[in-house]
Amino acid sequence: MRLPILALMLAALTLTSCGRIRESRILNPFNWFGRSQESQTVVAEDPNRIADGRQLVAQVTELEIARQPGGAIIRASGLPPTQGWWNTELVADNDGEPVDGVLTYRFVIAEPIGPKRVSTPQSRELTAAKYLSDIKLAEIRQIVVLGVQNSRSVRR
Repeated sequence: MRLPILALMLAALTLTSCGRIRESRILNPFNWFGRSQESQTVVAEDPNRIADGRQLVAQVTELEIARQPGGAIIRASGLPPTQGWWNTELVADNDGEPVDGVLTYRFVIAEPIGPKRVSTPQSRELTAAKYLSDIKLAEIRQIVVLGVQNSRSVRR
């Protein structure tokens, strides 16, 4: 007689705690970053270069947030105007601190050393990635990656 009552109480306690998991950003996979959205932006020529001489990728084509133990990996793909661009990096604005819950990165690339050829988009595509810890992600509602012609963003 005691075993069914104990099992019933345990089941009721477990079900009542499910509501809290739904609101948790860490435990609930449905409350994670969604699909990226594209925004058309035109960036002035001067801000395209950073201190080391690299410049923004022409177009950001893809942005994904991949959940990892202890954090997430931000992965962005982009298209430069020609082949041969290299040394990709996602460089955080504001020293990596979010502004009003928005963390912004610039997708930067280095100019080709040799001759410049234009070929298929698949042969020109570049990828850059960055890891963020769960502690850092707790402050972030939206991640934006900037290119010259557009930006892509994901939000919770």
